[in-house]
Amino acid sequence: MRAFCAFHSAKLSCLSKVVIFTTTATSTITRTRLSFPAKLFSCQAQFADSGIDGSFSLKVVSPTLLAAEREEAKAVLSLFFKKRGLSNAVATRTINKSDHFIDHLIAKLHYIYKSRYLVGRELTTLEIRDALIPYLESLLEEHGNIIVDVVENFPNPPVKEKTVVPVSQPNPTLDSKKLKAMSRVSEIDTDGKLRPHVLYLIELGMDLEKIKAITQRFPAFAYYSLEGKIKPVVEFLLDLGVPKSDIPTILNKRPQLCGISLSENLIPTMTFLENLGVDKKQWAKVIYRFPALLTHSRQKVKTTVEFLCEMGLSAESIGKILTRSPNIISYSVEDKLRPTAEYFLSLGLMLLFFSITFGLSIEANLRPVTEFFLERGYSIEEIGTMISRYGALYSFSLSENLIPKWEFFLTMDYSKSELVKFPQYFGYSLEERIKPRYALVKESGVSLLLNQVLSLSYSDFEKALDKKVKKMLSNKDKSGSSDDLRSDNVH
Repeated sequence: MRAFCAFHSAKLSCLSKVVIFTTTATSTITRTRLSFPAKLFSCQAQFADSGIDGSFSLKVVSPTLLAAEREEAKAVLSLFFKKRGLSNAVATRTINKSDHFIDHLIAKLHYIYKSRYLVGRELTTLEIRDALIPYLESLLEEHGNIIVDVVENFPNPPVKEKTVVPVSQPNPTLDSKKLKAMSRVSEIDTDGKLRPHVLYLIELGMDLEKIKAITQRFPAFAYYSLEGKIKPVVEFLLDLGVPKSDIPTILNKRPQLCGISLSENLIPTMTFLENLGVDKKQWAKVIYRFPALLTHSRQKVKTTVEFLCEMGLSAESIGKILTRSPNIISYSVEDKLRPTAEYFLSLGLMLLFFSITFGLSIEANLRPVTEFFLERGYSIEEIGTMISRYGALYSFSLSENLIPKWEFFLTMDYSKSELVKFPQYFGYSLEERIKPRYALVKESGVSLLLNQVLSLSYSDFEKALDKKVKKMLSNKDKSGSSDDLRSDNVH
């Protein structure tokens, strides 16, 4: 690996640094009629796929925070649609017609982070995105081109056909295979029990409807044996440190994992990736983030690695990228990775940033955000520092996030350089965190670093503020005592 990269690095010895890698994402969403199963989630009902009780959120979350979170959820959904090729107008129109789905996302968010809500901890924009994007991706994998219909008509099926392109006639053979597979996972034996592998999956935390949904997408899943396929893979994942609670999500994202031989494919592939620099201690996180990594061909992995070497990255850097952002393997080098790399090269901005979201559009995300900060007086180097510290900046909406937060920042008693030090400012809710906390700071008459104002938990923030106030009062008392002493000496 080191020799391989050294060869390519030699050709780019003039590069003193390396590139931020992101990609453009284009896709076409076909609108058609969707048949929903009878058992679907709703915001205040039992979620069919996870057993989530949506009513939890209404008991512990204030109406003001709910309103703010709806806006955050809308922003995440808008980003999700735009990354898949929808125009801003279409994405906005879809979201405006999808109140029930937004409610569903909020309830799911509250379930995931319920322990934080109970102690009064607000979520950052990035935390909200980290919770919702994987769920949206699982819906996309399940429903494909009709994802827009899923969102718009949630939880009811479309009233009319919305086909905009000719739809090919269904293949009777394929339909028959799907029906047989779905019937197989629902079969009950003479003792009134489901098949062993289905019972095992249910014990892992998957309900029957979710197993059926996976089978509909991937019929072979119904025929995997428990002892020969499913159980060995699950136990292997558990041995790697994958939490049991993550197994259903992993299998939902990539059921094909259960069909891969451990000895002949899975373990050799992991060894191959470890030799490329993937941190073996991080496999649990890597697999959860992108389980498809282990099902890609070695040639596909090599093609991506060759490109990263060509860009001047060291073996160590490539290993970190594959560990932190394994989904880079899924992107086309020529259609997505190279154009983005060339964009940053054209700016002279050669930064290595691992956690940026691969798949962002140059025209919709990268260029507008870069120009936004350039227009406000920041240098390319400063923008580079901000992105290296908080790559999520490139995924934020100008109108819904950056502009309003920038305008409020101008009213705060901070220099512009403070945002270079703490660009995470843009990841916090303006109405629920930034404004109220800054108001408390102003009211107290003291000053805190922007980082202290926003990143601390509320209790720690209060402690820091109280400490500052006490220090200020103490200094005033000392100053007053000194003045009195000087006055006595004069008399």
